[in-house]
Amino acid sequence: MNSDPGEAAPYRTIHSAVETEIEIKRSRFICFLTPVAEEDAARALIARARQLHPKARHHCSAFVLGARHEVQRTNDDGEPSGTAGAPMLEALLGAELSDVVAVVVRYFGGILLGAGGLTRAYRASVAESIGVARTVVRERRMSVVVSSDYPAAALLEAEAYRRGWVVVGTEYGGDVSMTLSIPPDQWGVLVERAAELTAGQAQPVVLGTHYVTLP
Repeated sequence: MNSDPGEAAPYRTIHSAVETEIEIKRSRFICFLTPVAEEDAARALIARARQLHPKARHHCSAFVLGARHEVQRTNDDGEPSGTAGAPMLEALLGAELSDVVAVVVRYFGGILLGAGGLTRAYRASVAESIGVARTVVRERRMSVVVSSDYPAAALLEAEAYRRGWVVVGTEYGGDVSMTLSIPPDQWGVLVERAAELTAGQAQPVVLGTHYVTLP
């Protein structure tokens, strides 16, 4: 079975939500940086920030989704066009993050910052949160089930741990069915080793592919 190297490329996101605040010329910029898996979740978090800070002047946002940054959205929320959402997005992309939403709530301090000042402020606000956040890597894995007798299952399990394949689950009956999570480029190795360890009895079956967060 062949795999698409581009499709299997890992990407970075953040482990958990963070909140930071900076002040520039008496304006407060509060950034909420949160991991998300889909657009609806990102928009719900943007709405949540509005609920938490109803008196703020602006609730600007940017989010990126997908292993290849396929989905990119920004919103200036009343700030001059291109001075908020775009620099926030640039900060996310510059850190090579995806599956993440940034919302920057601004309480106006009475001093105009100008287009350049706003751009720098919104970018800095997101960068501050990125600097605090713990980043993790997500990698595309293949879910595979291998069925064998009990002695061979013990050998397969030992092989899995030796090679860093994740044993997702094991079902015991007349035979043992072991579900493994492996890098797609390890498929050929699994097929070969399963055949060797089970005297050709085990035939790995692909259940599908998914992204997992690496430890």
